[in-house]
Amino acid sequence: MSFIKPNFRHPALPKNQVGYTKADYEGAISTLCAGCGHDSITAAIVQACFEIDLEPHKLAKISGIGCSSKTPAYFLRNSHGFNSVHGRMPSVTTGAYLANRDLIYLGVSGDGDTASIGMGQFVHAVRRNLNMVYIVMNNGCYGLTKGQDSATADTGSINKEGGVNQFAGIDLCSLAIELGATFVGRSFSGDKHQLVPLIKAAMAHPGFAFLDVLSPCVTFNNNKGSTKSYDYVREHIEATSELDFVPHRDEITINYQEGKSVLAPLHDGSLLHLHKLAPGWDPTERKSVISLIQTSRTNGEIPTGLLYLDTHTRDLHEVMGTVKEPLNALTEKELCPGAGVLKEINDSFR
Repeated sequence: MSFIKPNFRHPALPKNQVGYTKADYEGAISTLCAGCGHDSITAAIVQACFEIDLEPHKLAKISGIGCSSKTPAYFLRNSHGFNSVHGRMPSVTTGAYLANRDLIYLGVSGDGDTASIGMGQFVHAVRRNLNMVYIVMNNGCYGLTKGQDSATADTGSINKEGGVNQFAGIDLCSLAIELGATFVGRSFSGDKHQLVPLIKAAMAHPGFAFLDVLSPCVTFNNNKGSTKSYDYVREHIEATSELDFVPHRDEITINYQEGKSVLAPLHDGSLLHLHKLAPGWDPTERKSVISLIQTSRTNGEIPTGLLYLDTHTRDLHEVMGTVKEPLNALTEKELCPGAGVLKEINDSFR
């Protein structure tokens, strides 16, 4: 069930460069539990889209099944959307992107939807460098089915019933980097200052942009002993950097300190300004990132921010050599060029 917000808004609300107010990027009223971290992530998505002057109809939001997969109903009500079955969001996104490369694709998933039933789909979306933003709202449990431990729950973490998780948790950031993801970040639902620029940068990245967002479940996994609780995350969070996203259309001014800052250019001329906080970490060097993640895990710390970025990347359309025109816009003339063209192609193989 969805509860629609009233259309009335104060006429003096500030507008962005394409004429939209922030309210224009909202959706229905959330039916998630009060205090759910997923609603904070939704608010960050709304803020990011407003700030980058995105026209809502140029984005497609796609999800699977779970608490997290309900959230597309709560943002960008005037965008395209598809709610798929459990774990199948990546394949639906792949088909949509191959048909229309002109849209921005935002996939929303959960730790169960991605790390369990959807793991095979996730793996192939990463290795194909599908041009999408893939957000996992990670709470370490199955919130829709009464809080069982998910595959990302840490070894030794204690659930609400007092049960101790005996299995090793899957670190989705490490896995994404190992599989070849070209943009990997981690954040906390309660850190909007960090999350908003991460989402903006992910949307500007040409390739698979993965964001693992820790989002404590206030009903089933916010108890003492849970490593996904608000208290635990706040006590153990360690930012890799202070992050700022600089759109290409603005005058770019940077406060640069030698050995402390990194400028990462994106394909459209935008820049990521990273003020490094973690010692021995290079966001463009995979071995450095893997080492940071593993060391932090051993020490019980949670590294957040932009973890890895590949600035030299080719997305799925470039790899496959498709035409620049969206495939769903091609006419019979382009798709069936005639016997003469077919003969030339066949002769080229003789």
